[in-house]
Amino acid sequence: MDFKTDTGLYLIAGAVILFVLGQSLFFLIKAYKHGKELGIDKSKLRNAITSSALFTIPSSLSILATIIALAPALGLVIPWVRLSVIGNLMYETTAAEAAMEAFGHQGGMAVPVTDPETYAGVAWVMTLGICFSLIILPFVAKPLHKKFLSAGAKKEEPKEADEKAPAEGKKKRGLNGFINDHATPAIFIGLIGAFIARAIIGGGKPETFGDGAGVLSIITLVVAIVSSILLEIFAKKRNLTWLEPFVMPIGMIIAMIAAIAFFNILPEEIAMLEWRG
Repeated sequence: MDFKTDTGLYLIAGAVILFVLGQSLFFLIKAYKHGKELGIDKSKLRNAITSSALFTIPSSLSILATIIALAPALGLVIPWVRLSVIGNLMYETTAAEAAMEAFGHQGGMAVPVTDPETYAGVAWVMTLGICFSLIILPFVAKPLHKKFLSAGAKKEEPKEADEKAPAEGKKKRGLNGFINDHATPAIFIGLIGAFIARAIIGGGKPETFGDGAGVLSIITLVVAIVSSILLEIFAKKRNLTWLEPFVMPIGMIIAMIAAIAFFNILPEEIAMLEWRG
């Protein structure tokens, strides 16, 4: 029996998920009661609950796509628990692959983890790494939140006034603008770039299929990029603001479907072709 499908793991995972659902339900009930105490109309409260529930659908699709991506190597339990509590696509896949490589696992996400020690190590890395946010946030979240609010509240001043402003004031405004306009997008692009580089250059051992880059990885990458761009353009052209949060998960799912389709359509020697950097 595969240890990744052990009943005990599912029971532990189920207990964690039930705790999260219970916590969510507890705060939902408390918030609803407090809203009634404040005199907020019940219809507005129900609309707030409905809109909040609908808002979770895009992120749920991203979570589903990430679970599908992690499942071949780690099974369903660990990805399901990790992404149901705290986690996201970028962190989970990066942490899992880094841990696998450290344990000598070859093949990345395409090859199942068969060693219990490696499996446990990957689970610990994925879990402990994300826990630092819970430790750090109570100390830095409030000051950072105030900084971002103050930066967003400032109106744009004329260029002449900015030139006459003291150097210290210009430095403060420049720092806020740098964080919002450059630092955050650069971090996100850097994470994306790491996945793109692996899909193009590849690595690992020649005898392990799926460990390098190849025709399928390039096709998947291109389909994901093109479909996301087209969806983004379509949403803006049609002014469909509700579609914008769905762009990334839909693009991921389309790319996964394309990878499966081309694997079955292309000749075997082309579909299995890989190279390594």
